[in-house]
Amino acid sequence: MERILFGDNQFFGVNHMSEEKSRAQAAQFKDTAAIMKVLDDAYDLGIKVFMCTTHDRVGEIGDIVRANPARYPDFQFYPCMPYAHKYANSVGEVGILETLRRFAPGSLVGTLIQGAMSFVTQDINRLMKMLVDAELKRFAGLKTPIVFVQNVVTDLLLGLKLYDVFPAFVDHIREKHGAEAGFITMNLPLLVDVLENAGVKNPVVCANINKIGFRMSGGIDSYRQVLRAGRCRAIAMSVFASGAIPPAEAIEWVCGVEGVESILFGASSQGNIRRTKELIDKAWGPAPAGR
Repeated sequence: MERILFGDNQFFGVNHMSEEKSRAQAAQFKDTAAIMKVLDDAYDLGIKVFMCTTHDRVGEIGDIVRANPARYPDFQFYPCMPYAHKYANSVGEVGILETLRRFAPGSLVGTLIQGAMSFVTQDINRLMKMLVDAELKRFAGLKTPIVFVQNVVTDLLLGLKLYDVFPAFVDHIREKHGAEAGFITMNLPLLVDVLENAGVKNPVVCANINKIGFRMSGGIDSYRQVLRAGRCRAIAMSVFASGAIPPAEAIEWVCGVEGVESILFGASSQGNIRRTKELIDKAWGPAPAGR
C-alpha cells in the first residue's frame, strides 16, 4: 500500500463533528470539476491513491481518469462498498422488502422471511457477489488493487455474527477481480480476531486511529496490542478526530503508533493537502523506495 491515501468525505458533505461544515463542503463540491481540481492537487503532490465510496459522482471521476492515461499514469482507486446511502434511500422510498427485490436474487426475500439461517448465509454471499460485481463495473479499466467493505456493513456482519461472509468476500475479490480485499471498521481488535478465526490472515484493515480514541471501539490500548503484534496491515483514518486534534499533534501521535502502515485523510484545498503531507513526511521520514 501507499502510505498516504486521499479520501472523499469532504466531497460529499460528510463531517462527523459539524453539520454546518458538511453543508458548506457539499455546496463547494457540487460540480465534479471542483472535485477534480482537489484530486489533481493531491496527485501532483505525490498522493496517488483515491480511497472512495461508489457514489455516482465517483463514476464521473473514473471516466475522467480513464480518458486521460497520460495525465494520470499512476492514479489508483481504492473503492469502498457498498454505498450504503443508495440502499438506505431505497428503503426510505419503497421499504425493506421492495429494496431487497430490487437488488437481491429472487429467492432471498422468501429465505429471509422463513428465517432459515443456513440458507440466509448462502444467499447473503450470493447477494454480496452480485453487488460487488455491479458496483465495480464503474471502475473497469482503472487500477483498483484493493477493494474495501464499508464499515457500516463490516460492523453489521460482526454484530450478526455472519462471519462466513468475510472469507467469501476475500475469495471473490481475488478470484473475480484480481484485487485484494480490505475492511473498514469501528472495532479493529474484534474484526482482526474474527478474520483470523475465519482464515483471513494479515488483513488490510482501515479504522479510526487517533490520540483521543474517537470512534475506536475497544479503546486505544487494545488497538495498540493488535497493531504492535503485526496482525493486520493498518490504515489509520480520522486521525484528526474530525478536527478535535490539532494537525501537527495528531500526525505526530499516529505516526508514532507501531504497526500503522498508511494514513487516510481528506482535505478541501491544496494548502491543507500540502501541509498534511509535509507533517506525515516529517514524522515518518522519507518514503521507502517504491512507495
